[in-house]
Amino acid sequence: MILKPEERVALDAGDFAAAVRRYVHYGRGKRLEDTTRGDLLEAVSLATREWLIERMLESERRTRERDSKRVYYLSLEFLIGRSLEMSLRNLGAWDAVRSILAEQRIDLEAVCETEPDAGLGNGGLGRLAACYLDSLATLGIPGYGYGINYEHGLFRQVIENGEQHERPDSWRQLGSPWLIQHPEHPISVPVYGRAGRHPRGGGAGSWLDCRVIVGIPCDMPIAGYGGDTVNWLRLYSATTADEFDVALFNQGDYLRAFERKLSTERISKILYPSGSTEAGQELRLLQEYFFTACALRDIVRRYTDVHASLEGLPDRVAIQLNDTHPALAVAELMRILVDECGIAFERAAEITRETLSYTNHTLLPEALEVWPRPMLGRVLPRHLQIIEELNFRFLADVERRWPGDIDRLRRTSIIEEGHPKRIRMGHLAMVGSHAINGVSRLHSELVRTRLAPDFAALWPERFQNVTNGVAPRRWLLQANPKLAELVTQRIGTGWTRDLEQLQRLETALDDAGFRAGLRAVKRANKQRLAELVDAETGVSLDPDALFDVQVKRIHLYKRQLLAALHAIHLFLRALDGEPAPHPRVCLFAGKAAPEYFLAKRVIRLLCAISRAVESEPRAREQLRVVFVPDYRVSLAEVIIPAADLSEQISTAGFEASGTGNMKLALNGALTMGTLDGANLEIRDAVGEENLYLFGLRAEQVEALRANGGYDPHRAVAESPTLARVIDALKSSRFAGDAGDVFAPLLHHLFEERDPYFVLADFDAYRAAQEQAARDYVDADAWSLRSGRNVARTGWFSSDRAVREYADRIWRLPR
Repeated sequence: MILKPEERVALDAGDFAAAVRRYVHYGRGKRLEDTTRGDLLEAVSLATREWLIERMLESERRTRERDSKRVYYLSLEFLIGRSLEMSLRNLGAWDAVRSILAEQRIDLEAVCETEPDAGLGNGGLGRLAACYLDSLATLGIPGYGYGINYEHGLFRQVIENGEQHERPDSWRQLGSPWLIQHPEHPISVPVYGRAGRHPRGGGAGSWLDCRVIVGIPCDMPIAGYGGDTVNWLRLYSATTADEFDVALFNQGDYLRAFERKLSTERISKILYPSGSTEAGQELRLLQEYFFTACALRDIVRRYTDVHASLEGLPDRVAIQLNDTHPALAVAELMRILVDECGIAFERAAEITRETLSYTNHTLLPEALEVWPRPMLGRVLPRHLQIIEELNFRFLADVERRWPGDIDRLRRTSIIEEGHPKRIRMGHLAMVGSHAINGVSRLHSELVRTRLAPDFAALWPERFQNVTNGVAPRRWLLQANPKLAELVTQRIGTGWTRDLEQLQRLETALDDAGFRAGLRAVKRANKQRLAELVDAETGVSLDPDALFDVQVKRIHLYKRQLLAALHAIHLFLRALDGEPAPHPRVCLFAGKAAPEYFLAKRVIRLLCAISRAVESEPRAREQLRVVFVPDYRVSLAEVIIPAADLSEQISTAGFEASGTGNMKLALNGALTMGTLDGANLEIRDAVGEENLYLFGLRAEQVEALRANGGYDPHRAVAESPTLARVIDALKSSRFAGDAGDVFAPLLHHLFEERDPYFVLADFDAYRAAQEQAARDYVDADAWSLRSGRNVARTGWFSSDRAVREYADRIWRLPR
């Protein structure tokens, strides 16, 4: 929805400059000429926030007047990165503000670089949520995010002696100008205690002797492109009703006086506490319920401010569950409807189902959340009653459909039998939602056929696909301004709202001058990245080399280990004096979960290979290997525009979608990938000749797994090149004095029979890499294929994905 001119809030650059001076003067108590970069970041951000708030209030007024249906996106992560530049660009004020500040001798780009990344997410799940918030606002949809206001992000990654170390990510240490606190809207969230008798027939129940956690909301404005709509991301901090126990304090027991406050505040202290202990698991359960309960109570409050009855909730509210983390929304909304509103259980289940929809993001068993029944019953006793009643009624439906099929009842039950019994959150989300979607064509098919075939047979109409997308404003306009300018010179600015207009570049690719422009943009981006890498790691990169990039969370299924083995092969070949077709940079970045031992060993191996290359002049002539620490959105914005080759090499059938692959292709990188996740759709979009595909297909992997896997020893015996790489890994060449530091990786590959088929795909991967190296020698032909990736990836816009959600899942009026 684009506003008419008379509906827009005016932006005035002169007022903006005055606001900056005012915030410096009265907020920091300084003269403008005495400010630090941090002072200026706060002042410029607060001045920008004034504009955002004006438009946010106007957007809310329009939504209320029209009684529009609202979308609420519940996610444990929102990886939004930095906000200042994105907000100014979306408001259409970037150039004007940069000019007016330059008159005050303020460098806006330098100020923006000072902003820390918001520590509200980890990887693709959180970045997708951020892209969808951008698109919701850009499309004029009243769409809002709900999450946790983490005091610390996941962690700040530091590499010392080749090993990952975790440091606190205190992103709010100096405060955040983007967070608007609303203490006038606290949410009381009960936990623990006990449930009254199980009500007959699913009637209203009771929850007794519970503890109360208080959620304090903070709103972060989210501007759509053009600034016509500004929505918000609402984040909750956990606290208690009482600051401390006065009696204990007066008795001198100061620590115990604050014990409950400190225990409660840990809920919003850090993203993803370790689940390796029971206490860590319970904290994660508390986190997930806390933000979900806060969101639902706030949503219900907003709805009942206008409407008398919750009977019509699905007509005015759509709630999207981003993975299983908010799956307790099923039980919580049921509890509100049954216990607080007196609605019959069956009708409450209908209202809940028509309001909620669920996005599945993974097929990995370890990522499909389950909670021990005793733990869930202790933390949320009333919710356990509701889940058991819901499960009883659901299994009765399954029994009616397939009488006597005990195995099917066992497979579909929300409650998994065992000692102890466990609650399957994916099953709860599917039973409680009217729509269940995967995030790529292949993934959605595997959800139907591998993950939930019984549910798909019961409700085929509920299962859908919505392939992920990325926000073009963030990942092209802001991250790659030189390419954005080149594109705009050829086809105008329409692509910023309709990314599929990039197709119009096809004719421009016939122009040698345009292809030369693409090469110049890429080299400038590579030079920028080389300067950053040199400053961060001390490794110098040649911007004329082939930049081969793998940036994503470190996980064995994503197979950074496969790329590491190939880097060893390139290193050994260089030592033999065999010339490479072209110099290559193998660049890696990503975080391993603190308790993920083998993933951290992969990082150590990559760093060891880098040290080995740097110590050998013969190798340095044609190879660099570098691990860039602390991968985050602002770092991705430098790496992605510089990539020539995009490593998307997960074991086929394991990656749900990927959005890094979309960002890299959009910025002109050619994909080196397996037929996994959205790689298939990228292949269909850009043409198989414009990327490199290799390796086993998902159905081949599944067939091998069904037969016990494959023999990794035989794979090595049949490949002299691979055998040499494995011998080098077994030797002390990379481990040095650390001895058998890489023995766990070798054990994983051989004794655990290589469950992610790294060795099975090695020769095919090496062959594809050799072809890419030969092709890169022809710079003009490469730039043509690179340009085709840019021109043909417009479909992978988050705007398109959000439109699909709006039409088919949220059922928004057109």
